[in-house]
Amino acid sequence: MRAVEVVEKEAEVRPGTPAPRRSRADLWSPLSYAALAVLVMIQLWRDPSGRVLASNDDDHGVFLFMLAHGERVLFHGDNPFLSGRLNVPDGVNMMANTSVLALSLPLAPITHWFGAGVSVVLLLTLGLAGTAYAWYWVLSRHLVTSRVAAWIGGLWCGFAPTMISHANGHVNFVSQWVLPFIVWQVLRLREPGRAWRGGVILGLLIVVQVFINEESLLFTALAMGVFVIAYAVMAPTAARLAVRPMLAGVGVAALTSLTLLAYPLYFQFFGQGNYHGQPFAPDEYATDLASIVGFARQSVAGNAALTRQMSVSGTEDNMFFGPIGFVLIVASVVVLWRSIAARAAAISALVLLIASMGPELVVFGHDTGVPLPFGLISHVPIIDLVSVTRFAMVPATIAGVLLALATDRLRSFTPRGRRLWQVGLVLALVPLFPKPLPVVEADPLPPFLTQGIWKQYVADDRSLVTVPLPEVTTGRAGMRWAALSGLEFQVPRGYFMGPVDPPGDRTGSWNAPRRFTSDLLYRVREYGVRPRLTDGDRDLIKQDLIFWRAGVVVLVPNSRNEGPLLETLTSALGQPQVVGGVKLWDMRDLPVPPGE
Repeated sequence: MRAVEVVEKEAEVRPGTPAPRRSRADLWSPLSYAALAVLVMIQLWRDPSGRVLASNDDDHGVFLFMLAHGERVLFHGDNPFLSGRLNVPDGVNMMANTSVLALSLPLAPITHWFGAGVSVVLLLTLGLAGTAYAWYWVLSRHLVTSRVAAWIGGLWCGFAPTMISHANGHVNFVSQWVLPFIVWQVLRLREPGRAWRGGVILGLLIVVQVFINEESLLFTALAMGVFVIAYAVMAPTAARLAVRPMLAGVGVAALTSLTLLAYPLYFQFFGQGNYHGQPFAPDEYATDLASIVGFARQSVAGNAALTRQMSVSGTEDNMFFGPIGFVLIVASVVVLWRSIAARAAAISALVLLIASMGPELVVFGHDTGVPLPFGLISHVPIIDLVSVTRFAMVPATIAGVLLALATDRLRSFTPRGRRLWQVGLVLALVPLFPKPLPVVEADPLPPFLTQGIWKQYVADDRSLVTVPLPEVTTGRAGMRWAALSGLEFQVPRGYFMGPVDPPGDRTGSWNAPRRFTSDLLYRVREYGVRPRLTDGDRDLIKQDLIFWRAGVVVLVPNSRNEGPLLETLTSALGQPQVVGGVKLWDMRDLPVPPGE
């Protein structure tokens, strides 16, 4: 008992009357979060299968595929860790991609009956609202006594500009509702007698998070590591008392999680389609210093043209607190300065923020040449697998926790201090209120698909080759067609992470290994060239179609440079047929490669 009392004293856990287990806030908090999440996603809710998110149609298509894969696993018995429906004939390592199996499998019935489009918008909505409510729950039950303070903290953690930004298609990054419970379970491990129970619970939570987003788990682990080190330096007595139970609990958690994850992680790093590294330098996308006080493009006070000077893309507005919001976060640290735990959290946020800025300081889009510490660790394994600017998601979340803790102390403020704080909250939060995410209309699926005509051409051992071929940033229709059709047919290539040129070069790439036909059709689509094909070229095209096990080649209507694409395909394959609203070339006479 004495040890617990000393730990609590060092941690400066403030005594107080605990909040009632039930209150009206526990009802209206999730309702308010849900309403705000629906508002953010309302444009997509109006037609989930006929619209795509304007700021990130590529990743929107990726998660349509991921959700459709979950349906295939549950309803058709497909391998959860390897999909053969994309990138025929090699397939896609789903563990080495963000397959969100912990989300796609439970939602498989919705995907099956209502389509992958509905599942994607549902998960984005639940991700925002669920993350906010998860933080509200942990804050209100364990860290603050004021439900209002907990609600504000949850609001910030679930709907901060970084979360709204990633809601542009990043199902994995907005689904952070497991992380608050991981953080709390780690903190509770310092309590004597919790090593086994707490360690097993933590290990199970880690397993769930791995199947949602490993990147967020890595960020959380790094933040907790910095927090523990900072806390130990400032409170060595408490650290010495807590180190043994914490290490024991972490050991149990590691044993639990690694036992359950042994094969999935083996398949991720050594299975078919594994890769290492990213197709870009880890420090290529970094946080701009000016973005700390700027406004994100999806905030009501945001200006897209101005934001673009401080952000790498519409899905990476990872700071953007606004000037008053930044001042309020700094003020929260000042208010909480006597709390060692709060100071350690602030240090953790600062370290991860500096890491997110990459090897050189960038201010309003300009390289200053000022070196930063990240350059020392940029090529460390695992670190080289993440996009550096996303480290800033950690300080964005910690800011919400600090804001809740500071607001919880409002009763101890002077009357003038309370008024100033309340005014500051309004001035900070109102400009950050999110706008509905923009969408664009997608071309409707042709009757060739909706009426099942494709089944005449594509047997189980054949693929449907869409032109343009599915690639990163191009040929999106091919992946969308497959996903919205429930992955009932296979397609070659696609947008996914895999090796550049296996088995020799296993560096990560967003494309399948290059082939003559993919390069040719890419040039035609991008530049409108009309190549003069030789007999040798036609033979290479035929060999690629055999490699892809083509049953039919389909020209996607309304494609960019559709005319040159049509001329190229006609020159290579002959005159097309017009069937079900598309131009196609019947390839069923081509042989299937031996052994396939």
